[in-house]
Order: sequence, then C-alpha cells, then structure tokens
Amino acid sequence: MGSPENSRAISDSTIGRVVIAVLSFCAWLDRYGETSYDHQSCFASNLGRTAKSLYYRQPIVGAVLVSPMVACEAFIPSARRLFWKPQRFPIADAHYAMGFASLADIYKVDRFYTKAVHFLSVLQQTRCRDCSGYAWGYPFSWQTRNGVLSEGTPLITTVPYVYEAFSQVRAIDGDNKWLEIMYAIAEHAFGCYAEVETGPDAASCAYTPTKDDRCGVVNASAYRAFLLTKAGIELGQPRYLEAAKRNLNFVLNSQNTNGSWCYSVDGERDFIDHFHTCFVLKALSKIEQLTRSTRCSGAIERGIGYYLENLFDHEGLPIPFSKAPRLTVYRRELYDYAECINLCVLLHGRFPELDRKLSTVLVDLLERWQKPDGAFRARELMFGWDNVPMHRWAQSQAFRSLCFLLSQHRTGFQVQSLSQSTLEPTTA
Repeated sequence: MGSPENSRAISDSTIGRVVIAVLSFCAWLDRYGETSYDHQSCFASNLGRTAKSLYYRQPIVGAVLVSPMVACEAFIPSARRLFWKPQRFPIADAHYAMGFASLADIYKVDRFYTKAVHFLSVLQQTRCRDCSGYAWGYPFSWQTRNGVLSEGTPLITTVPYVYEAFSQVRAIDGDNKWLEIMYAIAEHAFGCYAEVETGPDAASCAYTPTKDDRCGVVNASAYRAFLLTKAGIELGQPRYLEAAKRNLNFVLNSQNTNGSWCYSVDGERDFIDHFHTCFVLKALSKIEQLTRSTRCSGAIERGIGYYLENLFDHEGLPIPFSKAPRLTVYRRELYDYAECINLCVLLHGRFPELDRKLSTVLVDLLERWQKPDGAFRARELMFGWDNVPMHRWAQSQAFRSLCFLLSQHRTGFQVQSLSQSTLEPTTA
C-alpha cells in the first residue's frame, strides 16, 4: 500500500478537464431530457421477452429469435427505438441526485442543489406502490431465466442507491423530511427480502421481494449488507446491523480462493465480470469505512489483486469479463469505466497500481468516450461505437463517478474553484 501523496497519479490539468467534462454533461442533460432508451430496450417488449424466454428454455431454437436483437445491439444500436420506448429509470435518477449533490457541496451553487432535490422529488413520485416501505425497480417487465419480473418490482440492487441519494442531500441541508424517507427505504430493505442460510450467522438475500426469488446472487447480498449497515448506523437501528452482518458473511464466504466472486453461487451463473466485481468491492469498501472491519479489509485486498490482474487489458483499460457467460459482441463498456472510477476513488491511496489504473481509465474516458455534445458513448463495439445515450447504461453512473472523484479529492487534487458565472448554464 502507498500513501495518497506517493500514489497520486492524476494531474491538476486532468482534474480541470474533469470539471469541464462534468459541466458539458450537465448542459447535455438539460438539452436531452431525463428519459432514454436502455440496454434492455430490445427485450422489454412482449416480443423481446418471448424470444428471451425461449432462449432460456430451448437455447438453440431461442437463439434464432434472439439473434436479430443481439445483431441490432452489435451493429445498429439506434434500432432500439423499433422495440421499445424511452423511459425514466430510478437508478439513474438516484445517480443524478448524488452527482448534483456532490457538485452542490463542492461549489455551493444553488442550481446544483436544486437539481439534486428535483431528482429526489422525482424518485418520490416513481417509487413502487405495491410494496411495503419505499422501493424502486425497473420501469419495464424483465424476462429472467426464472420468469418475468413485472414492471415496478423492487430491486435490492436499485434501492441502496436511492437511500444514498437521500442521505447525501440530507447531509447538505439537514432537512428531516429526507430522514423519514430514509427510514421507509431501510424498513423495506430490512423486512421484504427473503434470506437463505448459507452457514453460521451467514445468509444470502433475494434479489426481489417475490416469493419465488432464489437467493445466491452475490452483489445483491453485498448491496443489502451495505444499505443496512449504513442505515443501522445513521438511524440507530441495531436490528439492521444484525441482518447486514449475515449478508456480509455470505459475501465474504463466497469469495473464491483467487480473490474473485462469481455472479452467483447457484452453480449456473458463474461468470465473473467487471462492474459486478466493482459492485461487491464497493460495498465492502463502504462497509469497511463505516465499521473498520478487518475481514472486509482482507477480502478487499484479495479482490483487488484479482481485479487488477484479470479485468484490465494490456493497455490498462477495463475489459467486460474475465470469465464470460456467452459470446460478447462488444469490446468495452461505459458501465465498467464508471464503476472502475468509483472503486478507485473509494480506495485511493491504498493500492498504487489501482491509482495508476484510475489515471489511465480517466484519460481514456475523457478523450475517447465523451462526445462533443457532452454525453458519453455507451459501448465500444467490435467495429465502431454504440452512441445511443442511455441514462441507466451508463450515462448517470459515469456522471456521478466524475462528481464523486471531484468531491472526494478536492483537497489532494486541488479542485478548481470556479466563479458563479462559469457555473451558470449558457444560453443559445
């Protein structure tokens, strides 16, 4: 491990470019709007779900129906509009709220705070109505190998981000109305997800509150462990901490001897990919910060060792899989860049090689992935780019990761102090 001073690998000029990139993105978001197509748009319609369901049941026959949609993703990304419609995505709204809250905290500019509160207001309006507490999921019905998750089904992989967004804004304005919502979110996460015992004081949690949801997805338990740890401390609820401990023990026990985590322990979905690995390591890093857990520290060190060795290419850039579940029709993924930056910022100064990766990934994101209009490319395909802006995949995550970097390293990196006039939107 190195100190932040010894491991600093990002220049002040690069940080200046990040500021410009963030402001350019803000201007694009104002112009583009808050709905978009999605990575799942090709499979969100009845036709898409039917094709996907058949593929899961009869792979050879189903591949015939799925292939045209996969081909569209690989060669004609704009064809998504033929299959589904632009929508608002709660997980994206939560990331935008966090990003603008970070900017408000850095620059003390009212319009950033107003934007953060706007996205919180939207989240209050779009929460799932047929569930206990406050929760969010996808705005489309999602075909999985185990059946269809109906539109509006709560997802434990979305709910923690929303909790973080409300918590972050409350840290700025101290308004207790956010506290009430945070408690409602935590109660949902605590009481609505089934657990399966996996060992002494260890249990995996379900992905959704549905009764037939099989447990075993590692990042789902990592998300719940983090949310209940944070809420248990912030809201003074020991019962949350007890549940979080069980899920955390499952995640720690699920780590492979080489430091990796498979997506699931069910023996079927044993792929290892970039952003799900980041999800698990992020959760452990946040829990470690909150609890000083030495078990988390050890798992993070082993996990980072695997991550650095297996999920970057020879150029030091993120690759989607170290163990792929199927044929991959793209080279690189914006989501991987966003989550890589988040993880690197969380662990800055502890792993010198990880700090160097942050510099490489950040420069590549700014130079090749951000378009002149301010938005980011979605994927680098085998030939060309997927330039369809998708808020969930992963415009919002990339934006938030850059804001998070500026927020967390404003002291070490001497984030530029911009004037009020510079931060105000320009008019055409």
